[in-house]
Amino acid sequence: MPFSAAVRTWFLISLQTFGGPAGQIAVMQRTLVDEKRWLSQRRFLHALNYCMLLPGPEAQQLATYTGWLLNGLRGALVAGTLFVLPGVVTMLVLSAVYVGYGDTSAIEAVFLGLGPAVIAIVVQAVVRVSQRALTSADLVSVAVAAFVALTLFSVPFPAVVLGAAVIGWVLGRRRRAETPYETRTSDDAPAPLISDHALHAEPPSLRRAGLILSVGLGLWWAPVAGAALLVSPDSIFVDQGLFFSGAALVTFGGAYAVLSYVASQAVSVYEWLAPGEMVRGLALAETTPGPLIMVVQFVAFVGAYRDPGALDPWLAAVLAALLTSWVTFVPCFLFILLGAPYVERLRHNRHLTTALTGITAAVVGVIASLAVYFALHTLFAETVTVAQGPLHLQLPQVRTLQVPELAITGLAVALVFWRRWGVLRTLGACAVAGIGVQLAVSSW
Repeated sequence: MPFSAAVRTWFLISLQTFGGPAGQIAVMQRTLVDEKRWLSQRRFLHALNYCMLLPGPEAQQLATYTGWLLNGLRGALVAGTLFVLPGVVTMLVLSAVYVGYGDTSAIEAVFLGLGPAVIAIVVQAVVRVSQRALTSADLVSVAVAAFVALTLFSVPFPAVVLGAAVIGWVLGRRRRAETPYETRTSDDAPAPLISDHALHAEPPSLRRAGLILSVGLGLWWAPVAGAALLVSPDSIFVDQGLFFSGAALVTFGGAYAVLSYVASQAVSVYEWLAPGEMVRGLALAETTPGPLIMVVQFVAFVGAYRDPGALDPWLAAVLAALLTSWVTFVPCFLFILLGAPYVERLRHNRHLTTALTGITAAVVGVIASLAVYFALHTLFAETVTVAQGPLHLQLPQVRTLQVPELAITGLAVALVFWRRWGVLRTLGACAVAGIGVQLAVSSW
């Protein structure tokens, strides 16, 4: 495969990565399998199955893996980097606009519409994931248990993931369940221009694994160590680097699953954001190309701008955003480059796939918990925390219900579930509705 042709193709793919992981995977399917015919359908799905076993954004990891198949190490680095680069740049610009102009009436009007739209989009994600993941009564129970644990008892997100994996493994042993991501391929598809035997391959070895692990870990942690040495071990850069590095390791089930954990920590523990701002950041991330987990860049930007230490606020914000993107996506490259030679062995490991069944079921409850969190802080101006024994939950102050946000939420739900509009179209319509409501209130 000519490397220059691959670079051009990955650049074009990077400009079309809107619509979440399903849309991003569809773009790669259409380009690499249907149009270019560089990969067979079976080999593409083989790569996808492996990426779905990993924490992190599966679409970006799929781009990295298929880039490795086509052009080796340099193909993986180019494909994975180009996949996220437009989103990094766009999110950086949008975060700066929010910080600089977020208090103006025009921006407030836009976010008046975007916040409610996000609620409908997250609820749609709950429905879609549940249709794929909840194939038995036992898995429904896992999803409900995850929702209750997070919403009513504030159980740490990593503990929920670990518990779901153990339950999935136990259920798999008891029922000898089929692998959750078993796929079918059509034998009628035209043969790829590059045969499976001509694709890049490397024999697994301890020497290779050790080299990749040492280099990957060094690159992953270098910016955090640099921040500790050059700024301060207690700086916001170190806090964000450590926190988002940990979050990158528990991002099973896509960005929506980990965002409830990120939101609770960023708002309640570190106080980088106000509760409603997490919704705004997600709305911005929905409008950018690339993985939705890019919202963590917004969190880092806003947090560092408000707590820059001795640095200029704008410089601190940009550095924090770039550092956060680095520690979020470098592990994705590490997972792919380290594990690619072992893919076949992992794909047929029934213990691993049954554990993933439990995690995927729990993801439904996690995303539902996120929807409740966003609804509370979008539709109500005030909430109250109830803490009694192990019980720890937030309840709305009903008297603070915000009617305009409720009305736009109803509009968003109708557009998503009745009209079946896409994400960008729904966000645009709700932003216009927010501007209209603001103008009506101002003229009143």
